[in-house]
Amino acid sequence: MSKYDNPMSRQVFSLPDLIETQYDDLEEKARLVLSFQEIFNIQRIVLTGCGDSYAASLAAKPIFEMLTGIPTEVVTAIDLSRYYCEKHMGVDCRNPLVIAVSNSGTGARVAEAVQRARLHGCYVLGVTGNEKSPLGMHSDKILKLNIPEFEGAPGTRSYMVSVMSLLLLAIRFGEVRGSYTMDQAMDYRFDMRAQGEALRKLLPQMESTCVKAAEEWKDFPYYDFVGAGFDYAAAWFGWAKMLEATGKVAMHINSEEWFHLNFFARDARNLGTVVVGNTTNPGLSRTKEMVHYANVLNRPLLVVTDGTKEDFNGEEGTYVQVPAPKYPLNMPLTQFAPVCLLAGYISEMIGEKYGRGCEGDWSFAEGGAGVKNSEIIVK
Repeated sequence: MSKYDNPMSRQVFSLPDLIETQYDDLEEKARLVLSFQEIFNIQRIVLTGCGDSYAASLAAKPIFEMLTGIPTEVVTAIDLSRYYCEKHMGVDCRNPLVIAVSNSGTGARVAEAVQRARLHGCYVLGVTGNEKSPLGMHSDKILKLNIPEFEGAPGTRSYMVSVMSLLLLAIRFGEVRGSYTMDQAMDYRFDMRAQGEALRKLLPQMESTCVKAAEEWKDFPYYDFVGAGFDYAAAWFGWAKMLEATGKVAMHINSEEWFHLNFFARDARNLGTVVVGNTTNPGLSRTKEMVHYANVLNRPLLVVTDGTKEDFNGEEGTYVQVPAPKYPLNMPLTQFAPVCLLAGYISEMIGEKYGRGCEGDWSFAEGGAGVKNSEIIVK
């Protein structure tokens, strides 16, 4: 372990074991939580959640569509609870299944969203570790999470488990609906579990690369996270972890919109830019162009990829390798690990408390009060 070892980095190093044990816990649950008929009835899927759970939904959306062919959208909890058109809910609008993700299940907005969804005829599957939470009590069915206790840090373990639970559901839905054989479905699942060992082998190299980057970047005032498709979910998640762990200004954007917006930022030499780009992504060509022009702007670059520098035309930057699964659908299980290490190491180096320690001006957020204590309106 690095001399900058901290609770956040220890969460990352716990992931290989967690992938294996959580797979063993969740695989059967995901197969049994909905009946064959309930799965056949699904015509649309709406994924919702807040914070890390929203990022997990972003990661899973293209997987649901790729494996099942079912139109799937990601909707923020506040949009689903306050703005989503009621005409797009219920049996008269292609029978949407709402999958709401929250390990604690206590966030007011997610609770409000699922209550409104059910009021207007949606079927709700809650993915939560707390069956007695508001989310648990207002769901039609629950995929119960059981994440072992670990020392506190910005959510890393819980994010991986949320992603895994959604991927297992997607595999099951596609299997039941005949998109592929049972043998193929099991091969997807075996590949999922194998990502624990794949990550275990790469973590020492990942650690040394991220420590070096953190030492070079720790005094930067701001950071940019870029990706496309489900790579964008890891970029979004990296932005969230940098904010939570360091409190520094950060941005997230997809690789196309970067050319329309974020490349305008001044002080480029002090703008740490993290690019997530797996080699099987249909948007890789645009991400490679983005890496090239980030170099033209003299931006410091950290490229998170299952490939190498050569896959990015030899462009300058620091490259950190993540596992290359047999099936790209399992990429989201591990590709976020380097962004957590980077944020955790910078936090440790600058002596910053996670979440500002909920002290001083941030005291209103103690114990999650800022997201739990909010008026719930259902209509």
